[in-house]
Amino acid sequence: MSAQRTGHATVPQPASAELSAIAALEKLLAISRRLGESSDLSQVLSIIIDALRDLLTADRASVFTYDAATHELVIHVAHGIGGGGQVIRIPANRGIAGAAAESREIVNIPDAYADARFDRSVDQRTGYRTTSVLAVPLMDHEGALVGVAQVLNKASGPFDGRDEWLARGIAAQAAVALRRAALIEDHLARAKLEEEMNVARTIQQGSFPTALPQVDGYEIAARSTPAEDCGGDAYDCIGIDDSGVVAQGAAASRVMFLLADATGHGVGPALSSMQARGMARVGARLRTGLLDTAREVNNQLCQDLPSGRFVTAWLGLLDARTHSVESFSAGQGPLFVYRYAEDRFEPIDTDAPPFGVIDFGFPCEQSQRITLSPRDLLLVLTDGYYEAMSPDGTQWGDPAVLDVVRTLRDRPCSEILDALDAGALSFSQAPSTADDRTAVIVRRLA
Repeated sequence: MSAQRTGHATVPQPASAELSAIAALEKLLAISRRLGESSDLSQVLSIIIDALRDLLTADRASVFTYDAATHELVIHVAHGIGGGGQVIRIPANRGIAGAAAESREIVNIPDAYADARFDRSVDQRTGYRTTSVLAVPLMDHEGALVGVAQVLNKASGPFDGRDEWLARGIAAQAAVALRRAALIEDHLARAKLEEEMNVARTIQQGSFPTALPQVDGYEIAARSTPAEDCGGDAYDCIGIDDSGVVAQGAAASRVMFLLADATGHGVGPALSSMQARGMARVGARLRTGLLDTAREVNNQLCQDLPSGRFVTAWLGLLDARTHSVESFSAGQGPLFVYRYAEDRFEPIDTDAPPFGVIDFGFPCEQSQRITLSPRDLLLVLTDGYYEAMSPDGTQWGDPAVLDVVRTLRDRPCSEILDALDAGALSFSQAPSTADDRTAVIVRRLA
């Protein structure tokens, strides 16, 4: 400590080393304030690398975040790496940064090329020459690894103990800031995804019929309940008269039905099933007929769906004048007609594989024709009902589903659907079934 005379008093003055330490502490505090002011991950990373480079008088710095799920170190931003969203991943046990991650200790390398852990390929690719390296693990307040900071080429030679002390000071602040920024970013991403899923569900549910066709002598009920925000199921009930497709809820002499179930559930399958629905509706408007519509739906889905994806579907055309239903099932089942007078369930066979499986040679030459007698019920349900799962892994199954229908055979179709939904959820002991539930029930009145 030196002294300076002022009047009669002698005022002690800090020595050069003390001034340097004070200046370093002030810089650390300034860095801490900057890190505390930002919650943006990319900005936090930029603050950290600039602080390391400047405070340690180095040439370059980088920060790897730790991905525990893949055990990798991920670098989003670093001096000397171009922008454009470039992301580099390396195993968390590779290189000098990996050594710091594994040991949870600072790794100080005075001569990079003399250390076997140093990866020379980056220098060879970029033309840069790395000499000294300081790698610092970033640990949060719970002792968990958040990332690794790496500083290259100190201006005055190898990194020393003072540099390690400063790096630890930055690392302590950086780890907390990174953890906070990552949590906030994850929360925002989840909130955005949830909002987008809600929009997708609103669009999907809004595309289903808001009012069903009014057919003299018939009662119709239909609904779709997704297992997640968006379902892989879709349905349609399109009223038709001699002039063509009628408005929703209007009187009709015929009704074209579609029930589609894409593999899986969520946004992707929802797009597939809704694509099938859209093509079926176009077929109804163009009066192409049930079989030609089915053929074109299959051909288009064969072109559009990725390998391993398909859509099971049922197309039906009710003609109230003849009390008949033309039926074509592309892998959709089980389907049943409840014969009221005989108190029995009559299964409807499938006619072809699911849409999107066979391109050439799709068997679509003949449909089935079902005649409905008074009080008969046509039941078209997806497997979300039949395969509702109890906590012990037991399926609700066909007999239980059909027993609900038999018990309520004299009640309105909408009440039968209510009971099927309630029964599936009660059996599952959960607020939702594992798969989407979609149903169309048609009754010929007495």
